[in-house]
Amino acid sequence: MKTALALRHVAFEDLDRFTPLLAERGYATRYVEAGYDDLAGLDPLADDLWIVLGGPIGVYEQDAYPFLADELQRLRARLEAGRPTLGICLGCQLIAEALGGRVYPGHGKEIGWKPLTLTAAGLDSPLAAFADGTPVLHWHGDTFDLPEGATLLASSDLYPHQAFSWGNHALALQFHMETTARGLERWLIGHAGEIAGTPGLSVSTLRAATALHAATAAAKGQQCLAGWLDRLGG
Repeated sequence: MKTALALRHVAFEDLDRFTPLLAERGYATRYVEAGYDDLAGLDPLADDLWIVLGGPIGVYEQDAYPFLADELQRLRARLEAGRPTLGICLGCQLIAEALGGRVYPGHGKEIGWKPLTLTAAGLDSPLAAFADGTPVLHWHGDTFDLPEGATLLASSDLYPHQAFSWGNHALALQFHMETTARGLERWLIGHAGEIAGTPGLSVSTLRAATALHAATAAAKGQQCLAGWLDRLGG
């Protein structure tokens, strides 16, 4: 059986809707908890697939969160070896940093459901599932410079770098397409402080938008993941 390793930074930001699809594709999935498990001993080449998940910290906060240095080192080795890797939100930013890009605070929070604008390369990628304007979940305040050699796939009205690929084996997504309405209820608790501290944002408005968009976005997210796995031969 193939193995998929999910690097998780906070318990409620998990694989959610991706879990059953990975099982259908023959992957045995396990979680490694960043900041708790020993990342220094992690073999970057051992698993068929890595999925680096989101979290409410910054890549540049390595003094406060020393495990990030080990995570970046292992991630860099995996990417350079051409091993399949998917990054989501913080995971996207970690991939950008590992490839030599710069991650830094953005000019404002981007939280909520909004559509993507795909580049020509994005329209020719698995992200084409979102070409019809289906909103995806954005939840970030940081951004990044595109690494050298990366291909930009998508932008939003606030941030030009929303998704990129690097070669055929790495896909980095600033947004979330793995979340379900049920799963997002845990985010509304876990990110309560950030929601309360963001002008114009509330639990009720996020929940209402989630009810409108989450099911369609999750289905298209599965379509996107399946298309990417197809291109990997997995």
